[in-house]
Amino acid sequence: MIAGLRALPRTIWLLAAISLVNDAASDMIYPLVPVYLASVLMAGPKALGLIEGVAEALSSLLKLFAGVLADRSRRAREWVIAGYAIAGFARPLIGLATSWLGVFACRLADRIGKGLRSAPRDALISLSVEPSQRGLAFGFHRSMDNFGAVIGPLVAVALLALGFEMRTVFLLAVIPALGVLVLALKVPEPERETLPSKEPVRWTFAGLPPAFRRYLVVLGLFTLGNSSNMFLLLRANELGASAMRATLMWALYSFVAAVLSTPLSALSDRFGRARMLAIGWFAYALAYLAIGFLPSADWALWIAFAGYGAVTASLEGTEKALVADLVPRERSGTAFGWYNLVAGAMLLPASLLFGWLWASVSPGFAFAFGAACAALSALLLRTWVVRAA
Repeated sequence: MIAGLRALPRTIWLLAAISLVNDAASDMIYPLVPVYLASVLMAGPKALGLIEGVAEALSSLLKLFAGVLADRSRRAREWVIAGYAIAGFARPLIGLATSWLGVFACRLADRIGKGLRSAPRDALISLSVEPSQRGLAFGFHRSMDNFGAVIGPLVAVALLALGFEMRTVFLLAVIPALGVLVLALKVPEPERETLPSKEPVRWTFAGLPPAFRRYLVVLGLFTLGNSSNMFLLLRANELGASAMRATLMWALYSFVAAVLSTPLSALSDRFGRARMLAIGWFAYALAYLAIGFLPSADWALWIAFAGYGAVTASLEGTEKALVADLVPRERSGTAFGWYNLVAGAMLLPASLLFGWLWASVSPGFAFAFGAACAALSALLLRTWVVRAA
């Protein structure tokens, strides 16, 4: 695997470094936002729900918009630079907000940046490597992203321990944002075939293979059972884990995902994308059942969180590599736009349904529903999607 990483082109290494630094900057801020809203700006959970819901919904729509236009213009690099710049300079401004509306504006700009860059960035990754390297490339990128999710909160905790106020921690996030912008400006644009000048912009599935459309349906089913990870932390707390222990469990999850994303995604290059993804979705079902039915927050829950991290590592890169396998190169931006739109748009109903099942029936039933969606998705992937491909 080391030799494979060394063989990856410079573009992949640059995008991985950007993701590491950007996610570290983002996670310096993100875990503190709920506390900041409640303790400093005196805003409650309704404001937080409105902020996150609207911001994520807009981000999902923009991913398709940016992916389609990146294909049309044959220029993905500019979208990536603009997206990282907008998000990087908007996040620190939360430290200057004097009401929840100011936080809303900053989070909205942050998610707009994410929406503009996500699909074009994924297209850059797929266009910069050979098909036999896609699993490794996407896995490596996700690994660096997860390492950033470990580094960011640790930096924030260290700054707070040194006596810095939360507002100052937010403002200091502009430093890594500058580093992200410098790195993004160095990303080259891959060569692509030139489209006829009169070809219209296509926002639909026209030109995308039937297998990809089926894959999106199955992905939507899987995502319907894949609720917000906040429910995992709520489950740990319900089982008796303190806030400190739950935070450490989450750090363990992120660390395992960061370490294993590259090797597990790279296995799909050797053993087949659909096969590895189906195994990962079945493993996801087992991890959800374990977390949902454990009786207490003892050592078994630590193992369950670590296992969930391993499952996440096997999915993140493989899902995107399969997108690249199923679509022609000239429609890669559009395809990743649709992929991100489906995955993002389904998170809201998934979390609402999961919360309703939790409150109306039981936590175990809610986790069992998620496990059933994952298992059924794995079966459909191996039969319905693979048959079309």
